[in-house]
Amino acid sequence: MTLRREAFLDQVKERGKYGTVEEAERAARVVLALLGAHLVGEVRAQLAARLPEEFSLILLNPLQSAEPLPPERFVRATAAWIEGATKQTATWDVSAVLSTVADTAGDGLLKEILLQLPTGYDLLFGHPQPT
Repeated sequence: MTLRREAFLDQVKERGKYGTVEEAERAARVVLALLGAHLVGEVRAQLAARLPEEFSLILLNPLQSAEPLPPERFVRATAAWIEGATKQTATWDVSAVLSTVADTAGDGLLKEILLQLPTGYDLLFGHPQPT
């Protein structure tokens, strides 16, 4: 089931403790564009189908990445794309967006997503996996 835009952004706004929906939207756009570069095939298509159309298109037309970024570099890349962001604020942004994505995806799809990502992303999604 596709989540409505307003509901998705409200969740990101609440989790990120943003003052405005615009701040939540900015974080969602950047994080989803970076995430889309890391996902391929049916997994990316299934996740896109569960996101609001605007964010689905961002996921399906990602920023380019030559290689999968480890979690720390993903956070740094997020900081580079958000004006005025620091590593700490970017970590907050990534967590707010990816935890919302995790809830939207559901457990089964989230497991498939995590299989395509380098080790450590489970923490960014707010779903630590047993070691």
